[in-house]
Amino acid sequence: MLPFKNLLQIDKSSSTSVFRQIASQLVLLIQKGILLPQMELPSTRVLAIDLGLHRKTIMAAYNDLIAEDWIESEERKGYRISSRLPIIKPRSYANKSSLKGYKGKSEFSFDQLEHVPSLPRILPGYQLIVDDGFPETDIFPIEKILKEYRKLLGFNVLKKSASSWDIGGSNSFKEALHSFLNETRGLNITTDNLMITRGAQMAIYIAASLILKPGDQVLVSDPSYFMADAVFRQLGAELIRVPVDSEGMDIDAVEIALNNKKIKLLYIIPHHHHPTTVTLSSARRTKLLELIRAYQLPVIEDDYDYDFQYQYSPYLPLASGEHDGNVIYIGSLTKVLGAPFRLGYMISTTDFLQSAMKFKSLIDLRSDVLMEGAIASLIRSGEFSRHIKKAIKLYGSRCDYSACLIQRELSEMIEFTKPQGGMALWLRFKKEFPVSQVISKASSMGLQLLGSSYTKGKDMSGIRFGFASVNEADIDFAVEVFKKISLR
Repeated sequence: MLPFKNLLQIDKSSSTSVFRQIASQLVLLIQKGILLPQMELPSTRVLAIDLGLHRKTIMAAYNDLIAEDWIESEERKGYRISSRLPIIKPRSYANKSSLKGYKGKSEFSFDQLEHVPSLPRILPGYQLIVDDGFPETDIFPIEKILKEYRKLLGFNVLKKSASSWDIGGSNSFKEALHSFLNETRGLNITTDNLMITRGAQMAIYIAASLILKPGDQVLVSDPSYFMADAVFRQLGAELIRVPVDSEGMDIDAVEIALNNKKIKLLYIIPHHHHPTTVTLSSARRTKLLELIRAYQLPVIEDDYDYDFQYQYSPYLPLASGEHDGNVIYIGSLTKVLGAPFRLGYMISTTDFLQSAMKFKSLIDLRSDVLMEGAIASLIRSGEFSRHIKKAIKLYGSRCDYSACLIQRELSEMIEFTKPQGGMALWLRFKKEFPVSQVISKASSMGLQLLGSSYTKGKDMSGIRFGFASVNEADIDFAVEVFKKISLR
């Protein structure tokens, strides 16, 4: 309820009766858009007490407004602003055109963040959306999540969570997650090495913010994950790009950069590189770990979809090797659970995480203890691992189907290498099919391509084709759209 005691100013020395003053000021609040249609008004008794007036005075004001259709009254429901407000009334009020509010542009200067790319919008009239590589929501164990969530909504749990900060994540979730990560990624960490964030993006931002200062140089791949690039630019860093080929980031080029520049940070996605989906080879991993130790190089290892491997056993993360504590390992449960579940994590030394939690407290004072508790129960029960196995089987089948169909039907238009795992194909369009034109033409045919795209010169352009969340019929439709574009 709005603070009507402060909004309504009564002048008892005025020649205008008090009830008319109240009525006039309420109308003005309606015209300013402060009181909106169907908004509830305080009862006559409550407003009379707030304003220190007799209840009959408030009733006279309300009755006046009811007669002029500004407010309406329903038995046992009280008073509300009318849903059909009068357009013209025989009174003189402030000119509505002078009430700008938030309709204009800001008069003050601010950072418009032009270096941060706008995320794609879903347009009306689409038949199919192919995303960047997100999970299939139909297989998500929603009933089990709801069951665990309901358990956590009890009074005792809510009372306890209300008095606990849990900035680095709830203890129950960290206990379950650190065991899962040790078992699946060959790590050897305790809960003190683990901090929970709202998605991997927050973890990247926090880690980079603690390391970088304006003017520092950061090694990134070419191409690289565009939102990580945006983070580094926001912090004032200079991006030094290193090529990517079929074996992942060129580590020889990394060594050259380390010898010739003052590199402050390396950002790398060794497992299913974004956007190209390639995996860093074993030989390059070994050499990179040697460089990390030799140069005491801080590294952000972004391992966003490690769990999805279809052909071979995955390489273990860099974080599982010998790196002298220089690798900050970042991952996400969003790729397992789905885009609405913003659960990420950062693994590092305890001193670094202490500072990371201080930084996190500036933007996020509490973790989502209820969701963390529900997911912790799934991990402990084994349901989380069973869901991953089910997803691997489904996504592997969709990867095979989409790769086979695109290779057979679109080889004159598209080149790609089938990835070992992950949730997307990296489709490289031949120079006569610029990716921007493909996206535009596909949209006009009901296919929205929301995957990350990349263009370098006239001879190279590509886009991520997320196969995990689309079924075979959807893949057929997308390929048919591509075929029509290729024939135009």
